[in-house]
Amino acid sequence: MERLIDLHGIALEEFDRRVRLVRMTDWALPTPCADWDVHDLVDHLATEQLWVPPLLEGRTVEEVGDRFDGDVLGEEPLAVWEVAAREARAAWLQPSAHDRTVHLSFGDAPAQEYLWQMTFDLGVHAWDLARALDADETLDPDLAAELYGWARSQDLGPGSMFDAPVEVGEEAGVQERLLALTGRAL
Repeated sequence: MERLIDLHGIALEEFDRRVRLVRMTDWALPTPCADWDVHDLVDHLATEQLWVPPLLEGRTVEEVGDRFDGDVLGEEPLAVWEVAAREARAAWLQPSAHDRTVHLSFGDAPAQEYLWQMTFDLGVHAWDLARALDADETLDPDLAAELYGWARSQDLGPGSMFDAPVEVGEEAGVQERLLALTGRAL
């Protein structure tokens, strides 16, 4: 579990590094996520981080209610992201956080599975944000390898979260293979 906690920290840093590159004129730029611009993407990840503390405390989606609905970024997107990321990370670092059961929208799940999902989302969306900003798209190689290994064991088929996987050549690196699993073509 310690390795997964470390990977989460790396993924959080990868996304955070890209958020800090967003200029005032970048918020409406398109991203590889067809329905999201930069603002929507950062809002999505900030919202996900805001959910972590109450879910790790044992609250249900119903108990949290509509608290995080709508645009959570407001007038200070970077500040909101920083607080949300810091609070989520602190929640994951609590003793025994990974031993808990979380009550997600699709049902109960082990906190460790939830942490994998959060880490995966941060890593893949760090690449999306980099692509939108025309910034360095290179993810930490260990993070990419671990996420690729985890993703291959999941049913990530096309649906509401990801497009159908795209084919890559045998020469493709692990990051390209990871992104291809989610339908992202380079």
